[in-house]
Amino acid sequence: MRILHVIGARPNFIKVAPVHAAVAARNGVQQILVHTGQHYDAFMSDIFFKQLNLPEPDYNLSVGSGSHARQTADIMTRLEPVILETKPEVVLVYGDVNSTVAAALVCSKLLVPIGHVEAGLRSFDRTMPEEVNRVLTDRVADHLFTPSTDGDENLAREGVLPQKIHFVGNVMIDTLIRLLPNIAQSEAPKKRYALVTLHRPSNVDDPAELSRILEALNEIASEIEVIFPVHPRTRQMMRELATGKFAPNLRLVDPVGYLEFLGLQREASLVITDSGGVQEETTFLGVPCLTVRENTERPVTVTIGTNILVGRDMDLLKKEARNILEGRSKAGSIPPLWDGKAGERIADVLTA
Repeated sequence: MRILHVIGARPNFIKVAPVHAAVAARNGVQQILVHTGQHYDAFMSDIFFKQLNLPEPDYNLSVGSGSHARQTADIMTRLEPVILETKPEVVLVYGDVNSTVAAALVCSKLLVPIGHVEAGLRSFDRTMPEEVNRVLTDRVADHLFTPSTDGDENLAREGVLPQKIHFVGNVMIDTLIRLLPNIAQSEAPKKRYALVTLHRPSNVDDPAELSRILEALNEIASEIEVIFPVHPRTRQMMRELATGKFAPNLRLVDPVGYLEFLGLQREASLVITDSGGVQEETTFLGVPCLTVRENTERPVTVTIGTNILVGRDMDLLKKEARNILEGRSKAGSIPPLWDGKAGERIADVLTA
């Protein structure tokens, strides 16, 4: 059996690692790893391969950045000959980035079976490019591997045949559980701090919106140290703003590797984010999370976990941060099947 994995962005690397490892333990399976190059700098790509113990990609399409249409088209035109050359029996795509939908479209035209890891998630907000990617990928996928039961419910509502849906759990949590023991306690600051990560276009592409968020972070930094690893997209926009008014306690740092970021999350008093993966990781770690979005495709982090949606209400963000710092944080628990074995379940389905 020949399985081809298509990955292209930082979250994909975290998700593919446990699946690749689980499949590698099965006899008679050849694996091919294709990196589209959607994330291509060392902080967003190279360091993740090393820390996750992933092999070097068999193919790197080197598409780089660009508009959604350009990037998706470049991936499709460069991936098609790879699929024709390697003739995989199934192609696995991950998450909701442009690489995901581009690969799904190519394979559907070539009649190559598609497995979507992290299927069924919905924000019900079509203004998010990721939502369009999720919906389109799920429509053409043959194996839909869901991380939570809401994914199964969404797919059933959309008319997906039950035999295509496999509730396997969360592969990101597989990676977290495997690597958490490798994180040294000394990697995080000794005093209390809040951790921030922002990259969504709705938050960082609008100078006025980004300014409002930064003002709120400045106020929170008057009560606790705030560590902010700045995504390249966010850094570019911040250069265009007046950046000389940050509080001394608001520390802007370069992006960090996966292990370093996990360590920062684990020891944080609270996390402020707009990342889907961070919502999941903080829920597993039991760390309070405030999400600067109006909706989430990961509702179990709100209904079961430690996540609170604050939207664009900066007064609410400051209020909830204060509640957490004063000991009134939300209690949460870990969703079903977030147990470190999702990759094994996917391998079981593929090799049955």
